[in-house]
Amino acid sequence: MNMIVTLHPISDFINPDIQIAPTLPTYYYQGKCPQTGEILKLPRTAVSEAIARGLMEQLNQNSLYSQEGKMYGILLVALPNGEQRVIKAFSGLLNGCRMVDGWVSPIPGREEVKLLETQTLAKLENIKQAIIELSEIPERTIYQNLYQEFQQKLEVLKLQHQYSKQQRQKQREAYLQTLQGEELEIAVNELEAESRKQGIEKKELKKQRQRILQPLLDKIKDADQKIQTLKKQRKAISRELQTQMHAAYSLTNFSGQSLSLQQLFPWGTPTGTGECCAPKLLHYAATHNLQPLAMAEFWWGESTVQDKVQDKIQGEFYGACAERCQPLMGFLLSGLKFPSCENQKLEIIYEDEWLIVVNKPAGLLSVPGRFLQNQDSVFSRLQNLYVGELMTVHRLDQDTSGILILARDKFTQSQLHQQFENRKVAKIYEAILAGDLIQTQGIIELPLWGNPENRPYQIVDWEQGKPSVTNFQVIGKQGSYTRVEFRPLTGRTHQLRVHAADVHGLGVHILGDRLYGKNDDVHRLHLHARELTFQHPHTQAVVHLKTTTPF
Repeated sequence: MNMIVTLHPISDFINPDIQIAPTLPTYYYQGKCPQTGEILKLPRTAVSEAIARGLMEQLNQNSLYSQEGKMYGILLVALPNGEQRVIKAFSGLLNGCRMVDGWVSPIPGREEVKLLETQTLAKLENIKQAIIELSEIPERTIYQNLYQEFQQKLEVLKLQHQYSKQQRQKQREAYLQTLQGEELEIAVNELEAESRKQGIEKKELKKQRQRILQPLLDKIKDADQKIQTLKKQRKAISRELQTQMHAAYSLTNFSGQSLSLQQLFPWGTPTGTGECCAPKLLHYAATHNLQPLAMAEFWWGESTVQDKVQDKIQGEFYGACAERCQPLMGFLLSGLKFPSCENQKLEIIYEDEWLIVVNKPAGLLSVPGRFLQNQDSVFSRLQNLYVGELMTVHRLDQDTSGILILARDKFTQSQLHQQFENRKVAKIYEAILAGDLIQTQGIIELPLWGNPENRPYQIVDWEQGKPSVTNFQVIGKQGSYTRVEFRPLTGRTHQLRVHAADVHGLGVHILGDRLYGKNDDVHRLHLHARELTFQHPHTQAVVHLKTTTPF
């Protein structure tokens, strides 16, 4: 099947008259080059996010795209002549189809195993039907009905025997008072004979149950064993098909190297690998002489819910998935050279032999990710500039700008960390709220909880949440916006963002907060850590640091 993949001009998605302010990337698709070990990065920028939002508007105009939730992605590329174009992709199937005109095609190789896939799917369907038939054999229902009948009979017999036993006991006591000698012995023996007779009656009923139910139970056990055998067979057949498909699927990088998914995942390929947007977009660019400039992936359609917590939210941007895409990034980006933002100089606002304090820009991580030690961040940049130990004391969200402290020895780190923990550090943030706030000042107290399966998203949870407290004061109005000063007394994750957006707090989200608010027409979170006051761990002097709010 021949597909038409459209190289869209940027104007198909955003108004060319709108000027998008240059900002630091909000995210990097990155990985280690297999050959050189170099960390390769492809940014998600303000421009790529604006293009993605334009695609969201197009998807919103077609009801077919909202019927099922899935990831979509755009890749901003440069043609050999330098002109910029946009290609787009969807994950998995789009309305039941893998190949759709205008969208990037799937990873090649599927046609090679199409016949095998068809045959295997037919086998799997036959196994599925056989499992259903074995699960629905009539013996299961017959067994359950007869088992219940016998249980009821045994229960009735048990009650009858209990009553008879009580009557025999009364009779025995009467005999002991009125009879003697041989006459007493005969009467007691008759009572014991009646007891033995009832015991035999109960045993006979149980034997009858065993004779009738055991053949049924044998057939049920035989069916269950066959089901287990079929399930193992189904798993083996599925694994074999997946192995052959991943051996046929081939990805190409910008060095011209092509490898199968099986070669890229020798330890085992996760289900769905190669079906995501990022591999599709990068493979297409590499095989069509297109230079990637920036990429953005987002969720559109019905939100997914896990354990009553939203996992993916319509209109939100997401990075490379940890299991299927992230391990491919180093290979896919090999052969590309990107301008690095690591050379951009950090503004250091205080420095001595024990401390370094910087004015962190919005969009830059405080520290690298857990599995990406060389990821661009304040910490990694300073590590490249300073000799000796360097340790984090606290953190700011990636989207938040402002004052960030790093320690140059463990003692300093420990002392400052204790000050933060014991609420002895005075923090002042400045923010713009995306609405008119009626209250002028007050205190917000809410219990915040983050589901481990949905990090870093925080919710107000009155049962599991940890206390969080913030003082706030309005310091200005800007049209329909409100400028506020936040003084947090606790330091929970996303505390100020939730305190602003949640209906139990101010009920007005911080401008640019796409996680707890909505897609405002701005390119950064308007939250800045403006001032910090603490006691110097060595000189004991009170240090008060202040920066200019950049918005």
